[in-house]
Amino acid sequence: MRAVVQRVTSGNVEVEGNSVGSIDKGLVVLLGVSEKDTNEDVAYMSEKILNLRVFDDEEGKMNFSLLDIQGELLVVSQFTLYGDCRKGRRPNYMAAAKPEKADELYNEFVKQCRAQSVKTETGVFQADMKVNIINDGPVTLIVDSEKII
Repeated sequence: MRAVVQRVTSGNVEVEGNSVGSIDKGLVVLLGVSEKDTNEDVAYMSEKILNLRVFDDEEGKMNFSLLDIQGELLVVSQFTLYGDCRKGRRPNYMAAAKPEKADELYNEFVKQCRAQSVKTETGVFQADMKVNIINDGPVTLIVDSEKII
């Protein structure tokens, strides 16, 4: 699994002009699922992202996690994170999971985040979405379950 994680003051997703998910202070997670991913990847990613210390303490140091500040989460499915751009001009998406598997693991990720009492909003899987993000900092990180050391 691969995620682009952005600390935000707000974020929302629109589908066909209608807001389908909206958050205030928290994290927007653009989440990609690969063919190799399993429930172990989901568990790793949810635990890692919810506990990333990217929110400032009273001294301006990033010492607090989303859980610590009781922030909100907006999760948007993003198969293009598995676009391989090394050859040619058109990205190759062969590493991205097929829709059925991607939807299953995406929903499991959302379920695990909600199980931690985090307000978790989503986009609409496979829809044409407009994602509005007010990045705070900016703080943007890439988290990848394959890069476990």
